[in-house]
Amino acid sequence: MDVNDLVWRKSSRSASNGGECGELASAPGVVAVRDSKNPDGPTLTMGRDEFAALLAALTH
Repeated sequence: MDVNDLVWRKSSRSASNGGECGELASAPGVVAVRDSKNPDGPTLTMGRDEFAALLAALTH
């Protein structure tokens, strides 16, 4: 999977925090996360189930 071919999205609320946020992209079976300030930097990819578990852990 080439992360440069993905469509990246960031929260519409990101403008209020100085642009410091993550961006998400999805592809079949995976979710990719990157730093919006460094789009050419490292990208974290994980399965959808792992991403759901990460969100659940962060919101508890």
